[in-house]
Amino acid sequence: MAVKKKIPMRKCVGCGEMKPKKELMRILKTENGEFVVDAAGKKNGRGAYLCRSLSCFQSAVKSRGLERSFKQEIPQEVYDRLEKEMGEIEKEG
Repeated sequence: MAVKKKIPMRKCVGCGEMKPKKELMRILKTENGEFVVDAAGKKNGRGAYLCRSLSCFQSAVKSRGLERSFKQEIPQEVYDRLEKEMGEIEKEG
């Protein structure tokens, strides 16, 4: 009898859908307080998960989903930089 492997699921802070962790991007707050896009999901730090689409990122910004996840206000220049990174990743597909 084969053992079924449990797939880790996470909720997108943009659209609210539950998806397999490997299908999502992670916005990460590093130890020094910097926010970065962790495409591989392997870096250490507190993270929030998003679909790999600019529209989900924009929804998370509009609904303040990222700020709720990190329990702090996020400066506009950080949002601008993250949006640029997410757009580049979305193009890579």
